[in-house]
Amino acid sequence: MMLRLLRTTPAMGRLLGVLATLALVSGVPAAPPVMLCQPPCETPCAESNCGCVGGGCANPGAPHAIWGVDSNTACNGCNAQGEVGWDSRGAIDWQRFAQGEYVGHARTAHVSEYRLRADDILSLRFLRTREVLSRPYQLQVGDRIRIESLTAGGSTGGGADAAAQSNSQDNLSREVIVQPDGMITLPLVGRVPAAGRQLVALQEGLEERFKEYYNVPAITVTPIILNTRLEDLLETVDGRGGNLGGRQIASTVTPAGTIQLPALGNVYVQGLSLDEAAREIDARYEAVIPGVSVTVALQQRAPRFIYVLGEVATPGQFELRGPTTAMQAIAQAGSWSNGANLRQVVVFRRGDDWRLMATMIDLRGALYGKRPVPADEIWLNDSDIVLVPKTPIDVADDFIEQVFTRGVYAAVPVELLWGQGFGSVSSILSTR
Repeated sequence: MMLRLLRTTPAMGRLLGVLATLALVSGVPAAPPVMLCQPPCETPCAESNCGCVGGGCANPGAPHAIWGVDSNTACNGCNAQGEVGWDSRGAIDWQRFAQGEYVGHARTAHVSEYRLRADDILSLRFLRTREVLSRPYQLQVGDRIRIESLTAGGSTGGGADAAAQSNSQDNLSREVIVQPDGMITLPLVGRVPAAGRQLVALQEGLEERFKEYYNVPAITVTPIILNTRLEDLLETVDGRGGNLGGRQIASTVTPAGTIQLPALGNVYVQGLSLDEAAREIDARYEAVIPGVSVTVALQQRAPRFIYVLGEVATPGQFELRGPTTAMQAIAQAGSWSNGANLRQVVVFRRGDDWRLMATMIDLRGALYGKRPVPADEIWLNDSDIVLVPKTPIDVADDFIEQVFTRGVYAAVPVELLWGQGFGSVSSILSTR
């Protein structure tokens, strides 16, 4: 394909320049004159302030009104009015903080409630509750208890004599440890099950057994060291909680949506809030190891990425460090390239069930300053793909480049395409 360049005169060039200038400014109305004093504010201002400027009281740091377009204008009482343009400009609350605007406004939270996902790193802090149990305590393996009987050779004394009597087989009074099989061993009666039994139930059971040997056994069971499973749990959680107290560990949410916790194993937390995860973990520990409370905190958020490709300067993967829009993504990719079709930018997205969705947005008017609050400036999600395609003329140009320049012309000599060689062409020209 041969492109023919039009030859223009100087007058025509000036005319084209004027037309180009008019085309650039036609989409943006001229700014109104600056107003030093606005009508009174909704809230009273100091006497030194002449009135309201952009929603706030005038001050030396921001004495002029800022005229602009607020996207909230499109709502107009929540009656859909469509996208507003530059013709809807007016005084808006632009610089309430004046010279303190660099601090930024306290915007609302990014999300109302954060939900856990794979690769989130959680910090779990374990604390003793020191609260009264809702049910009677049941003996555990490793608990230490003291068995005493005042009528079966018990001793009320102390010192070395008491220790010697305690070790005597004829003396029932002794300290015993609940063995790994849940049993305790006593004289005369031998092995007695203790794990999982309440102290009162164990005491009554021992009295029934010893009545075979004593008329009135008068058995007393006194706890010495209890809740040993809690001690083992806290020994497993060896990281100190610092100023917060207690002990803590870190756990990463697996791709299956679970975290690994001591004495519990896998606990499913995918999609739960931090409070919901804490309640789930506390309920599970309450069932197996009472006396502990777990606080769950988000130590590190899972990385989130977007992908920008097509007609941009530096396509690639970019991390989502905060709320990001389509235009911000293009800016991260080094802006758009010459020949980008900004009217048909495509955003691909995966749903909750991994299904594929897509939408097409028009950013040309916004990126060229003709649309102040474009409805197409959407928020991006994790793993979104932003595709900036080529314009139709660039697509046609690529086709010509591939088919003719690199295809036909490269495979067949030019003289064959024109039907005659260069020598014959030169001879024809010389005869004229």
